[in-house]
Amino acid sequence: MSATLLNELKLEQIGITEFQSLQRNLSYEELYKLETDPSLTGSEKGLQTNLGAISADTGKFTGRSPKDKYIVKQSGSEQNVWWADQGSDNKAIDQNTWEHLKSLSTQQLNGKKLFIMDGFCGTNKETRLSVRLVTEIAWQAHFFKNMFIRPTQEELENFKPDWTILNACRTSCKDFEKWGLRSEVFIAFNIDEKMTLIGGTWYAGEMKKGIFSIMNYFLPLKNIGAFHCSSNMGDNGETALFFGLSGTGKTTLSADPKRKLIGDDEHGWDNEGVFNFEGGCYAKTINLSAEKEPDIFRAIKRDALLENVVIDGEKNIDFDSDAKTENTRVSYPIYHIDNIVKPVSKGSHANKIIFLTCDAYGVLPPVSKLNKEQAMYQYLSGYTAKVAGTELGITEPTATFSACFGGPFLLLHPIKYAEILGKKMKEHNSEAYLVNTGWSGGSYGVGKRMSLPATRAIIDAILNGSLGEEGFENFPVFNFQIPKGVRNVESTILNPKNTWTNKDEYEASLQKLAHKFTHNFKKYANNPETQKLSQAGPQA
Repeated sequence: MSATLLNELKLEQIGITEFQSLQRNLSYEELYKLETDPSLTGSEKGLQTNLGAISADTGKFTGRSPKDKYIVKQSGSEQNVWWADQGSDNKAIDQNTWEHLKSLSTQQLNGKKLFIMDGFCGTNKETRLSVRLVTEIAWQAHFFKNMFIRPTQEELENFKPDWTILNACRTSCKDFEKWGLRSEVFIAFNIDEKMTLIGGTWYAGEMKKGIFSIMNYFLPLKNIGAFHCSSNMGDNGETALFFGLSGTGKTTLSADPKRKLIGDDEHGWDNEGVFNFEGGCYAKTINLSAEKEPDIFRAIKRDALLENVVIDGEKNIDFDSDAKTENTRVSYPIYHIDNIVKPVSKGSHANKIIFLTCDAYGVLPPVSKLNKEQAMYQYLSGYTAKVAGTELGITEPTATFSACFGGPFLLLHPIKYAEILGKKMKEHNSEAYLVNTGWSGGSYGVGKRMSLPATRAIIDAILNGSLGEEGFENFPVFNFQIPKGVRNVESTILNPKNTWTNKDEYEASLQKLAHKFTHNFKKYANNPETQKLSQAGPQA
């Protein structure tokens, strides 16, 4: 039987030559029984919560390890990849290092109780990736089932993987210095072998974002957009894209009861329109409540998988606790959201593009309208601002710039993604907006966070076309157009200067942020295409 399976699944070709048991494409019920097995311990064991969802702990690593990402340098892809010495997280390794990491991974997985899960990345059959996961952890198989598109039984019978993930989270590269690695952790990609290796980290998001990175390699080379964004569609068929880094509200704001969700994190844009890469959603749960985010809260039920949440002895979840991490998460199949695009997660060409930023300096307007060049500039900048850790005694916000609102996931140079976005905007007359979900009336510690109802009212106005019905005025330095009025929003907050008591401090903070933008954009100075866009940035 083992020899038959090894041959049927071609596992020997990827280094799996033996196993204690092998279970393929399990149902949710089967996964539930295996991941809650009382004999399991530590991070391998899943716990049932009072909401019916399973909770798992990812151990030491409660988030991605972007600095431990490696790409094998090969003749066929070397000229395409945006390498670390050019400003990315894509560190190069040679074939010998790859073989060492692959040996570590296969040694860990061989002879174990293995789970194989098959799924698709991308709803369009012409461009999707068929992905196979090999793991020894049941709840990681569960995560894969949630996040990737689940094949039909007929599709499973003829399934041939385009890409394979060997998740050997239990192993690590102890002699990492010898191989020129940063640490024992590795998330390594081989474009020729079409394989990902994961070692040293149990964080399930590495599987999801790793395949997203691969889609970000192949699709733009075909002039298809690959974007880190959420998307939804109105009853009139109009599609919107929401870009934003963690904490800006991308998942929350795209889960709109008035609109149908296409997807919450990864999308493509081809000649037919916008399409989802995934079969599920992966939402942050810190401070989650049924009142603030009812759709996401209701999605946490049987078949959902929580990560690193705090649970009491009665199986109650403390969503407000960051005792393990602030990056508490839940993955769930997309159909846990009632209001979704069916039967396939696809939409029309995007007519509204919304960039979300959490400006902790408190100087950007709640909403600004951008022209195409400004949209490309903001997209390449990928700005948000985070509050520095209080353990250091620092209250000064920290500016974060992540190219295309997803720098760690880009395998090509950012200009490639920006060019495709600009081309799509021009072809389909798309409008672009920058929405600040951060502070107003002062920076963090002085001002206050934009209210969610106000932000939702602004998003509504963008999507229903009423934004700007009272006209626009110019926002200095950045030269954005800001509305003079928005329905259901206090007009005084629309120009942030009005909300500051000390106008001189406001002007100084505005100039300070503008300089951060221009300094960040200097990294693109050697590229003639991005150099042209510098005029679309702030003129401090």
